[in-house]
Amino acid sequence: MALSNPIIWEMNEGAVYLWTLPMFHCNGWCFPWTLAAVCGINICLRQVISCLNNSLLFLGNGEGHILGHCEVQGDSLLRCTCAGAAPPPSVLSGMSQKGFRVTHTYGLSETYGPSTVCAWKPEWDSLPPETQARLNARQGVRYVGLECLDVISTQTGEPVPADGKTIGEIVFRGNIVMKGYLKNPKANEETFANGWFHSGDLGVKNPDGYIEIKDRSKDIIISGGENISSVEVENSLYLHPAVMEASVVARADERWGESPCAFVTLKPGVDKSDEQRLAEDIMKFCKSKMPAYWVPKSVIFGPLPKTATGKIQKHVLRAKAKELGPVRMSKL
Repeated sequence: MALSNPIIWEMNEGAVYLWTLPMFHCNGWCFPWTLAAVCGINICLRQVISCLNNSLLFLGNGEGHILGHCEVQGDSLLRCTCAGAAPPPSVLSGMSQKGFRVTHTYGLSETYGPSTVCAWKPEWDSLPPETQARLNARQGVRYVGLECLDVISTQTGEPVPADGKTIGEIVFRGNIVMKGYLKNPKANEETFANGWFHSGDLGVKNPDGYIEIKDRSKDIIISGGENISSVEVENSLYLHPAVMEASVVARADERWGESPCAFVTLKPGVDKSDEQRLAEDIMKFCKSKMPAYWVPKSVIFGPLPKTATGKIQKHVLRAKAKELGPVRMSKL
């Protein structure tokens, strides 16, 4: 994978690389070895955004929340890779207007990190900026080092048609995929069914062969490029003395791409006259129980929608979170 990176990202000898991705997160996507292979220059700074100027060729890995704060000065050619939650087309369009060439990539920790790339096509050059951004926000095609990538039917296991409409599960195969989960044979049996690594992500295959995520079958929230387990957050919420029931889903966030949104039913007898104070108290409680980026950025009170068997209907909550719109520049 270290030698695939220069091919995919057009990194020539002496490339200058500004680190925005931690070197020890997913092995820095193998870029520490990539830079050694091309005799490149590593730049590690505490203040990243302020350093962009006309003397720097920038090849960095960023999440959507980082890209929106960058500005190019001078006539630099600055290339960025973007991963984590799929970047909103508006962010990609804005970055392009600022002088960045942003490439979207997608993957999981189980697949080395980035395993697909939304490779730019020459015919996109003449398209309107809005159309370019929409096409560039897709997950794309397989990485050079990945053997196979496909979208298969969750019912039959057969590849879905490349019509951009039929939804299936995104699957991977190749030597960049992990060997398995340690001491968890049940999870391995499910994850590697029929010779594929099953991502749990649902998407479509477009006529040009580019895949595009439409939803997640697992309730994982991707905030600033980091995965958050909704179950872990819910478990902590249940420890709060005022909380009777809680369910956490992803809500769009202008800063982080996604952030946790908690739907909470309060216990009988709890004073509900000041919901704002209650929400702040719950967030403060969560800060003492979990990493800061796990803390719900919004708390909504009320009864939770359930099935006849009492199971919380998360798809209903996701729809409600979508109706709320994005969290406005959350600072946590």
